[in-house]
Amino acid sequence: MNILLTGATGYIGGGVLAALLEAGHTVTALVRTDDKAAAVRKEGGSPVVGDMQDHDLVRRLAEQSEGVITTASPGDETSSAAEADFADAVLAGLAGSGKPFVRTGGVWVHGAGDEITEQTPTDAPTIVRWRSEIDERVLAAPGIRSVLIEPAVVYGRHGGIPNVVFAGERVGDPAALTLIGDGTQHWTTVHVDDLARLYVAALVRAEHGSRFLGVSGENPTTRELGEAASHRLGLAGRVVPETPQQTIERLGPFGAALLVNQQATGQHARQTLGWTPSRPSLLSEIASGGYDPVPSQP
Repeated sequence: MNILLTGATGYIGGGVLAALLEAGHTVTALVRTDDKAAAVRKEGGSPVVGDMQDHDLVRRLAEQSEGVITTASPGDETSSAAEADFADAVLAGLAGSGKPFVRTGGVWVHGAGDEITEQTPTDAPTIVRWRSEIDERVLAAPGIRSVLIEPAVVYGRHGGIPNVVFAGERVGDPAALTLIGDGTQHWTTVHVDDLARLYVAALVRAEHGSRFLGVSGENPTTRELGEAASHRLGLAGRVVPETPQQTIERLGPFGAALLVNQQATGQHARQTLGWTPSRPSLLSEIASGGYDPVPSQP
């Protein structure tokens, strides 16, 4: 299949690009700059330089494709408008074709819970509250095969949110690493390479209106993650909690999302798509040095 992909040079999208090409698909990647276009060509994709909010361009590219996967988002206050505009253009380009449109959401929209599934009602923290309206509009669109992937905290290849754990302040004597919150909240997690294979499986096999949590089933606490990071930083596993207010003061709305306690298994994707996460857990990744700070260049 010839797939239109956004975010092909990003953290999640880069993994999806590689997985699509490995599975034998061809990829047209919408990118913002010539430098990003060169990076896509190097990996084997065909870049188009443009803006995800250029309605006519996106509609035309979607119409010419055999399916669309979007992993791109500005990651700032413009995200809601940018993702909504892109979704509208894709829906116009794919209208009546029956082709797949795989949209990226996020597990945070479901709020706190010890057994989160795809059916768990939304209770999103402020930073992602805008997502649900777009998610539901895409899933309900007639005439195409809409699929929603809701990734957990993505890790692997030294990227993603786990770097925030290592960035905590060192306090006290002997020094201890400051946790995100009091350390009791669980994070749902997924390796970036496993997540990429989920996108490919959903593209090929998922039914219209499907929603899949992109979670591995590993749900460590932030204390477990902080202690693992503390060992790698030479602090002998010493950690110190902070209050929720302190976390939010330090990290803003992003910090509020990191305080949400979530656990999930990802069983639906396993049973429906035959998806089997196989990469090491986040705790193992940290313990093996996968998130050790990179020495600064002189």
